[in-house]
Amino acid sequence: MGKPEFTTANFGSNGVGIHSPGNYSWWACALAEFIVTCGFVLLILSVTSSRALKLSAPIPIGLGLTLAHLILIPVTNASVNPVRSLATAIFTRGWALADLWIFIVFPIFGGVLAGMVARSLQKPDI
Repeated sequence: MGKPEFTTANFGSNGVGIHSPGNYSWWACALAEFIVTCGFVLLILSVTSSRALKLSAPIPIGLGLTLAHLILIPVTNASVNPVRSLATAIFTRGWALADLWIFIVFPIFGGVLAGMVARSLQKPDI
């Protein structure tokens, strides 16, 4: 199961190029992390807004996180969370630490954009 050349030495670290499960370039991985994180954070902000029924929020959030991982695992090993990327890169070292900036910067930018979009779509309370 999985790739024959896979070893536990990479510890599930996010990677680009030859370290990406699909051998994607750094910019494709960065764009994927940015778009998926932006969508996921926008989903969270939508279902937890003051006008949403918060009791049902865990269901779309859980499904959204599942979808994010299904999309990103073949591309980058799925980050969506810079701290998750940092934790595995520390154990893998080398190439994982060199690629780490992508998995910190682009999910943060995606989250910031989602916050800006959510705020612009928010209707003022009357």
